[in-house]
Parts: sequence; C-alpha cells; structure tokens
Amino acid sequence: MAVCTEKTLWSFMFLLTGAVGQTVIYPFTSTCAVRGSTVTLPCTFTPLKSFSDGGREVLLKIVRVRWCKNHVICQDTTPSVYDSNSANIDPRYQYLGDKKTNCTLQIRDVQQGDNTSFRFRMEADHIKGHFTNQTGVNVTVVDGSKMRIISSSDDKRVSRGETVTLLCASVCTFHQLEVTWFKDGHALSDTGPSLPLSPLTAEDSGNYTCALKKSMETLSEPYSLQVEAGVDGNLPLIVGVVSGVLLAVIAFILLIFIIRRKLAAAEHQRADGGETEPKHPHDIYSSIQEESHRQETSRAVEDVSYALVQFRHSHERSRHVEEVDNAVVYSSLASRG
Repeated sequence: MAVCTEKTLWSFMFLLTGAVGQTVIYPFTSTCAVRGSTVTLPCTFTPLKSFSDGGREVLLKIVRVRWCKNHVICQDTTPSVYDSNSANIDPRYQYLGDKKTNCTLQIRDVQQGDNTSFRFRMEADHIKGHFTNQTGVNVTVVDGSKMRIISSSDDKRVSRGETVTLLCASVCTFHQLEVTWFKDGHALSDTGPSLPLSPLTAEDSGNYTCALKKSMETLSEPYSLQVEAGVDGNLPLIVGVVSGVLLAVIAFILLIFIIRRKLAAAEHQRADGGETEPKHPHDIYSSIQEESHRQETSRAVEDVSYALVQFRHSHERSRHVEEVDNAVVYSSLASRG
C-alpha cells in the first residue's frame, strides 16, 4: 500500500512538472504595423519533455511547429501562415525559430489581411505533447498613414561638425521599417529607419523626406535641415597646420637674423684685419702642410748657406796656409842668397 502511494505521488509530481514546463510566451500580445512594412512577433516555447504511461516514462520530441491566424487552437486543417510540414508557404511569412525553444515569426510587406490574431502551436510525436497558447498576438494594420521625421536635435539649425540622426517613424514606432530616404527629392542609399549624419557639413543642408520602401503613399512631410558655419570638425587639423606654418616663419626669421649678425661680425673683423670666417678642417690641414713645407724649405736654405760659408771659410784657410808656405819658401831662398 505504501509502495503504491509512493508510486502514485511520484507520477503526479512528474506530470505536474511536465505540465508546468510546457509553455508558449509572447513578450507582447498586441502590436501595430504600417501596411507594406515588416513586423516581427517574438516568441519562445518550452515543450513537454516526457509523460508517464502506466508508470513508464515516455520521452517526447517536437515534430511540427505552426503559426496560424484567426483561429483559437490552430490545429488539424486550419490554414497556417507557416507550417514546418508544408512547402506551400507564403514567402511574406518567415519563421525565425526552430523546434526547440524559439518560435519567432516575421511578417514582411504587411497587408490589411494581417489585421488579426496570430497563434503558435507545437506538436510532438505523441498527442500529449501538443500545445497552443490561445492568447496569441493581435496585430493592428495601419493603412495609408504618412511617415514623419524625428530629429535627435531640437533645433533645425545646427553647426558644422555636429552629429544629427533623423528617424523615419509612424504611429507604430516599435517595429522594423524598410524605408527610402530622399534629400531634395533625390533618393539616398540608406534603407533603415534611422539616417545618421556625422560630421555635418554644408552639403548636408536640405529638405529630407522618407517613405516606406513599398508604399510611396506614406511619404512624409519635408524636414528642413540647415547647417550653419560653426565649430568645424577639421578645426584641430587647421589649428595644427596654422601653428606649424607660424613656427616655420618664426624659425626662418630667426635664421635670417642670425645670418645677418654673422655677416656683420665678419665685415667688422675684415675691417680690423682679422679673419672673417673660420677655416674648414681641410683648409687647416692644407695650411699645416704648407707651413711644414715652408719650414723644410727654410731649413734647406739655411743648410746650403751654412755649407757655403763653411766652404768659403775652408777655402780661405787653404789660401792662407798656401801664402804662409810661400812666404816661408821665399824667406829661405832670400837667406840663402
């Protein structure tokens, strides 16, 4: 008896846990969309993992996911906007989810027929795993509503170098929009709901309009943007260039002043008979060689002069000795006679 009670309690807890875990959650249950735009319906689900069959645990596997509109249960032959088991799906409806936890649906080029309720259903390989959240998501389609431009700046007159973002919005501002931007009537390449302009230049001045990409009937009223002269985004670069030029001019003036002073000093030295310019090391070396050559030449001349003097001195001595010898001879002859 105790064993039976324990088994029954375990089965009840298992079923309770499974039931609690089987959910479909829509972050918001209502939204609006402009006809021709794109709207995304976020969705997450938690499937039943298993169930008990006579005390035996049976695992479950999700084999089919569906989205239908204007139906409470979304089962059997109910027309589906998306069915994982069908290839005949309207391309406007794109399933962004999977068969595990994500069940997000995206509706592109919203039409008036999408003004209804959408519900998600998951089906497992056993009927006990089937589940539909009957709350669903109510979509309201706004037809022919003109877009409007909202600026991140409160003033339509802005200065160069600033940043401004223009937003193309409608009465439904919280869904995805594919728009066409125009400037002075010419289409721009941007297709997102926001148009960033940074840094602003004079060329950004003009009249901006926007419209849904597939519905020119939604063309907004013109938004006039005037970019005035102000703090330029290139100001630091300009200041740097001007400062560099000024420094170069000052350096040039100082160089001219120094050169003129040196020239004046040189003229003064020439007037006093001094040297005007310092000699180049090569000139100094040449001067040393010339001076050495002059010294050697002078020394050679002195040696020649000395040798000549010596020669003359020696010659005079020889003549003197000869005269003395002649005198002696003459004296001897005289005495003999």
